[in-house]
Amino acid sequence: MTFIEKLTNSMRKNGSLLCVGLDPDQEKMPGNISVAEFNRAIIEATSDLACAYKLNFAFYEALGDDGMSILKQTRNFIPDNIPVIGDAKRGDIGNTARAYARAIFNHFDFDAATVSPYLGYDSIEPFLQYQERGVLILCRTSNASAVDFQALTTESGDNERLPLFAVVARRAGEWNAHGNIGLVVGATYPDELKAIREQHPDMPLLIPGIGTQGGDLALTVRYGVDRHGEKAIINSSRQILYASKGKDFAEAARQAAAELKERINRHIKETIS
Repeated sequence: MTFIEKLTNSMRKNGSLLCVGLDPDQEKMPGNISVAEFNRAIIEATSDLACAYKLNFAFYEALGDDGMSILKQTRNFIPDNIPVIGDAKRGDIGNTARAYARAIFNHFDFDAATVSPYLGYDSIEPFLQYQERGVLILCRTSNASAVDFQALTTESGDNERLPLFAVVARRAGEWNAHGNIGLVVGATYPDELKAIREQHPDMPLLIPGIGTQGGDLALTVRYGVDRHGEKAIINSSRQILYASKGKDFAEAARQAAAELKERINRHIKETIS
C-alpha cells in the first residue's frame, strides 16, 4: 500500500485530517515519566482521532544516545493502519541522500519523510525511488523568516518571474512521476496555500502552523483540502501534547485532539457544502 493510499484510508476511517506531532520536550512533560512512556500514552489516547503522526527527528536527536532507540520505539507504538511521517527535513546529495532515505524508510520504516529542495533534484531523487513512500518537500514553510528566501522573485526556465516557493511547487509537479510527492505549506500563509492547492488539486499537503504560530484554521481548511475535503494533513503538536502537565496529560491530550478534529470537520463541511 502506498503512502497516499494509507493516508486516504486513515482519513476516512477516523474521519479526520488531524496529524499529531510527537515532538517530546522534557521541560514541558509531566515529571516522572520517560519520553517513550509519554509518547505511548499520547498515541493510545489519540489513535482513533488522527489521520497521521509526525515525528520530528530533532527532539529525539537531542536526547543523545537513547534518542534513536526512542524514535524507533515510538514509531512502533503507532497502529499499522495510520501513516507515520519522519520529519527529518533532509537535504543532501549522492551517497548521503541515499543513506538518509535508507535510514528513514528501511531502518525506521516511516511511511513518508520531509525533505529540503535547496540542493535541487539530486537531493530529492533518492527518496523518490521508494515509490510506496511519501516525499514531502518543504515549499512554503510556516516560520516568519521563510520570506528571507522563499518569497524572493526568481526567473523560471520559461522566463516567467515567480517567487521561489512557487518554483518549488512547479518542480514538485514535474518530479512527481511516481505520484508520491507532497508539499509542506504553512497555515500562516493562506494566500500561498490557496495558490498551491489550485496548482496541485490532488497532491497531499502537510500543513503546520495552526497552533502557537497563529495560522487561521478556517482558511487552512478552506484553501488546503482537495475537492473531496481530503489531502490536507493538518499538524498540531504542542497544543495537544502539552494540554496538561498533570497526571491527566493523556486525557487532556485526547480532549484537545478531539476538539481540534471537530473544528476541522466543521470547516470541511462549510467548505465542500
